[in-house]
Amino acid sequence: MDVLSDAIAAMRTGLPHSSRTHKFAPWGLRFGASDGAGFHVVLRGSCWLIPPECDEPLALSPGDVVFLAHGRGHGLADDPATPLVDVIEAPGGSWVLSEDVPTGSGPSTLILCGAYRLSRARAHPLLTGLPDVVHLPARLGSHPALRSAIELLGGELERPGPGSDAVVPALLDTLLLYILRAWLEEHAGPGTTGWAAALGDPAIAAALYGIHRDPARAWTVEELGARGGLSRAAFARRFTTVVGQPPLAYLTWWRMTTAGRLLSTDDAPLRTVAQRTGYSSEFAFAKAFKREYGVSPGRYRKERAAARGGEH
Repeated sequence: MDVLSDAIAAMRTGLPHSSRTHKFAPWGLRFGASDGAGFHVVLRGSCWLIPPECDEPLALSPGDVVFLAHGRGHGLADDPATPLVDVIEAPGGSWVLSEDVPTGSGPSTLILCGAYRLSRARAHPLLTGLPDVVHLPARLGSHPALRSAIELLGGELERPGPGSDAVVPALLDTLLLYILRAWLEEHAGPGTTGWAAALGDPAIAAALYGIHRDPARAWTVEELGARGGLSRAAFARRFTTVVGQPPLAYLTWWRMTTAGRLLSTDDAPLRTVAQRTGYSSEFAFAKAFKREYGVSPGRYRKERAAARGGEH
């Protein structure tokens, strides 16, 4: 898997859900804080995003996309002065209003909304480094793949057909990756730091790809630098500056993140999990895992199994 796909997979829990909402002014929706992330796309008309905390409202036009990576509460409204009504998640994953509100008679707005369930326990820095609100304004010719995914998802929600229960989650997963890819593309370039710069830097990207493709390998800083044609010292400096931590520190973090995911989703023996994450002995793996998570691998697996059972 590539780094972007891995970052999402490391945090995903459960299935995403979405809705296609048609509103007539005046209207206002308040989305509460959550552990996940969400997006809104204006398909027709216009509205305002009331961002988390005290930031200024953001005007949204047809085709605009906003992504809220950190699950902070926010609002959507036809006007910043319109009162907001709480939106709550129903058991089936749909959204309903907490109270009955008369339908307005003003200008209409059609919005595509979606939400992803994420675990913040091992949040990948690629996502934690995103701003509170990622705004991708509609621009002619920009991000055609993202626009195509939006059109497909909107059409599937408007006209469900055979297989929609499988198509919609797959399109939501695709849309999330296209949103993140679009933001990374817009923020890559000379002078940038963080994950947009990391994935756009051939030397660092090559090293990250190696770590993610084969976390069990006994990587050295020299080997990782050689993948991008850099000396050990030059690579270590560049990686630490751009990514925010030294290469081997990130390798250890990713190994432990991978181990946690394997223990949550795989019944493989602990010895096998240790080998897949670069530890020659189960004892060394258990010691490193407990130092990172605060519990033994066996107990972690039992706790995750119990948590999954409680979700059903």
